Amino acid sequence: MCGIWALFGSDDCLSVQCLSAMRIAHRGPDAFRFENVNGYTNCCFGFHRLAVVDPLFGMQPIRLRKYPFLWLCYNGEIYNHRRLQQHFGFEYQTNVDGEIILHLYNKGGIEQTVGLLDGVFAFILLDITNKKVFLGRDTYGVRPLFKAMTEDGFLAVCSEAKGLVTLKHSTTPFLKVDPFPPGHYEVLDLKPNGKVASVEMVKYHHCRDEPSHVIYDSVEKLFPGFELETVKNNLRILFNNAIKKRLMTDRRIGCLLSGGLDSSLVAATLLKQLKETQIQYPLQTFAIGMEDSPDLLAARKVANHIGSEHHEVLFNSEEGIQALDEVIFSLETYDITTIRASVGKIPPPPTSHCRASLNNRSLRDYMRILTLLKLFCMVMEASVQGLVFNTVSFIFPFSLELRVPFLDHRFSSYYLSLPPEMRIPKNGIEKHLLRETFEDSNLLPKEILWRPKEAFSDGITSVKNSWFKILQDYIEHEVDDTMMAAAAQKFPFNTPKTKEGYYYRQIFERHYPGRADWLTHYWMPKWINATDPSARTLTHYKSDAKA
Repeated sequence: MCGIWALFGSDDCLSVQCLSAMRIAHRGPDAFRFENVNGYTNCCFGFHRLAVVDPLFGMQPIRLRKYPFLWLCYNGEIYNHRRLQQHFGFEYQTNVDGEIILHLYNKGGIEQTVGLLDGVFAFILLDITNKKVFLGRDTYGVRPLFKAMTEDGFLAVCSEAKGLVTLKHSTTPFLKVDPFPPGHYEVLDLKPNGKVASVEMVKYHHCRDEPSHVIYDSVEKLFPGFELETVKNNLRILFNNAIKKRLMTDRRIGCLLSGGLDSSLVAATLLKQLKETQIQYPLQTFAIGMEDSPDLLAARKVANHIGSEHHEVLFNSEEGIQALDEVIFSLETYDITTIRASVGKIPPPPTSHCRASLNNRSLRDYMRILTLLKLFCMVMEASVQGLVFNTVSFIFPFSLELRVPFLDHRFSSYYLSLPPEMRIPKNGIEKHLLRETFEDSNLLPKEILWRPKEAFSDGITSVKNSWFKILQDYIEHEVDDTMMAAAAQKFPFNTPKTKEGYYYRQIFERHYPGRADWLTHYWMPKWINATDPSARTLTHYKSDAKA
């Protein structure tokens, strides 16, 4: 991952303001650049680089000799950039995948550009000639982007909110910072004084619609109809393609492995493809948990089956508790299940059981969850150098490039097009269609392929003393009944209903006072009457076993 940062129309000294950019230095340890915009003394770009693609010429902001009036800072991967380059005959100046954004924009404008990008991205594009600034973010918000804008036209943009909250501006003592909405682009006019005015905010893609870039991709032709075997064949084609396109890198690839269905399918398919491409290094898989946890045992079984070079990271309850403060600061949230899951650094996020259990709900509910990815699965990719594949969309901030095949545009849009009865649990088994699709593939042991969904709270620890119980026991001594009785007065917005929620909120307010509205509401499953926001609410969890 990389970190992008930009200011337009700053009233303060840029040399002072740029210190805020260093708050996201963890996103790119390889290099940093701070560059003023020609002709605008109060406009600048900052960029922290993780050199994953084109280590020699990939520094940003990207400026090409052919288009000297364009400036681009972006974070992400554009998987179809070579295919688009070849189709349109663009002459590349670098090997950076994001260069395609400049060529597409010059050819057909911003609307055509974002629609043709197959990948994950957040970008800031400046057109000096036409006096325009463009902001854009991918369909699911896999790459993060925050903005702050004042009434007088000062604009600040950053990969993480922490890179903006300390900025100063003459017209306001408190700079409002908001996440930029996924699946949107914004057009802004650039004024002679360097300030901007918003022209329009456009939603360019709905996640259940087939993306515009389909006409240029290399996926073999899908079969029409909804016969079970037809659907299973199409899902295999799309899933394999989703992983294949994400092999694009100049660095080694690793895989986070929890031993659950999603991460195990990704790891097994990935290793199969690496062998087919004759990659000369072994696939590294990584699992985390407390000693003898179910996840560690399952991940070990998967690694032995697929033949990866496996690593286990052990932690104890004290280390988990001590990490909470840093986790909340890094994730910029006080959402309960997001924090719970992120402590282990290899978490199955809320979206994992979205895919598992929302299949028995209406399409509207499913779409609601996908829309909320930006709230509950902030892309805090995590100074290990390299790439990590997994099905999750956030990771502890340690400068890892994270890729998420289950959020592939074509795979997800096809899945959402299926009849609801194909997506519901069958015989009480969630993700039944996905499991059935790969049953005869021999990718995974049967007990892993049909392993029930495990809550992170229980999967990384023993059944007798889960992470959930460890947290409750600790927090019981940190938050008393008197504090809870006054919770509504202390926290009138998103008032915490539990002691765990109260404890996390206190830490969040210490790091980000007055920013509670970043989270519109707590994650809570809607498909059942739940009191706990985790996969513990699934039917296979028994209260006597998961106390």
